Amino acid sequence: MTIHRWWRNRDALSRVVCDLLAGEFARLRPGGPVPAGQHRWPETLPLGPEGVGADSLDVLHLASVLNEALHLHRSGIEDYLLARRTVGEWLDICEAALGRFDGALSFRTSGSTGEGKRCEHPLPALEEEADALAALLSGAAHAPRRVVSVVPAHHIYGFLFTVLLPDRLGVPVVDGRGTSPGGLAAGLGPGDIVVAHPDWWGALLRSGATLADGVTGTSSTAPCPPDTARGMRRIGLARLVEVFGSSETAGLGWRESPDAAFRPFSWWRFGDGGRVSRRLADGTTLSATLQDRLSHDEEGFRPSGRLDTVVQVGGVNVSLAAVQAHLAGHPDVETAAVRLMRPEEGTRLKAFVVPARDALPWEELCRRLTVWIDATLPAPQRPRALAIGPALPVNAMGKPCDWPLASQGR
Repeated sequence: MTIHRWWRNRDALSRVVCDLLAGEFARLRPGGPVPAGQHRWPETLPLGPEGVGADSLDVLHLASVLNEALHLHRSGIEDYLLARRTVGEWLDICEAALGRFDGALSFRTSGSTGEGKRCEHPLPALEEEADALAALLSGAAHAPRRVVSVVPAHHIYGFLFTVLLPDRLGVPVVDGRGTSPGGLAAGLGPGDIVVAHPDWWGALLRSGATLADGVTGTSSTAPCPPDTARGMRRIGLARLVEVFGSSETAGLGWRESPDAAFRPFSWWRFGDGGRVSRRLADGTTLSATLQDRLSHDEEGFRPSGRLDTVVQVGGVNVSLAAVQAHLAGHPDVETAAVRLMRPEEGTRLKAFVVPARDALPWEELCRRLTVWIDATLPAPQRPRALAIGPALPVNAMGKPCDWPLASQGR
């Protein structure tokens, strides 16, 4: 098996760069039109107003983001980005820069309002995980045929599974994000590996679709609900390999049964206080502090909740505290609470708002807030159900509590 430098595959490089730029542009312009092409931009597409739609300040920001992610500054030619204005020209610069240095990449934690945290990873550490994943996913009755992805390539899960892994397996990548889960399922066959997240698997289950024999699935970004994982078996999925990790660590472990513990990858060492560490071949030690509670036994580890206020919406990490602070910053809002909907309510966020003194009537306030939310927050961070009342809901002990979707105050 010959392993190539990942960036020498023009398709892989294009997917990483276009997903990164499209995601960042959408963050810069929440509620605005989706840039042309959305997931894959033609190389002739200008970055400016006549193409992607970026103005001069946007271009400067996008160049900075790309520089950070791919460490283009290590090559000394990153300034050429500002002199070139088409997608293809930026890909050429990235390819030339990575030819000089490709030893590290940076990924940002995603979903919460703001910039997120920068997480740097040596490429050899990512390649070690990709080698382990290739061995794990090759051990099936049907040889791998394609990687079918419904996740962006610039996040660490997508990079590992849709950039590094396919090269090791020697298979092409198909972008399935423009197709519904049920429609995508109809075109799957033996040897296909579907790279998705728990919400996508849940949507596939609800679609009523069935799968051909020999289809493997992977899931990450959050633990897959046990009922979803079991349901995928019922509709024909041969294997569902869950990988648990984060932007800070990449993969920590994997499992194939929702009732099993996650088996740690062999290179990780778990310490006190949520610290994990690994030693690379060159003697470098990497360490991180986990944002998840893990319980350990002889089989491995089991996640038992986040240590922060981050939840999953559509496969994206969203900070409830950040969305709550954003809502509370509106002049017509005194305070707000934000929660993930209960399973029977949906899969999005909901918010309870206490209006500021002399605010508009609640019907008009609800309409105004909805328009403002859509214009100022990316889709995963938008509460899709608003409740309004004179005080935030509390239980009999005076502690914050949940509320039904229908609780609209007057």
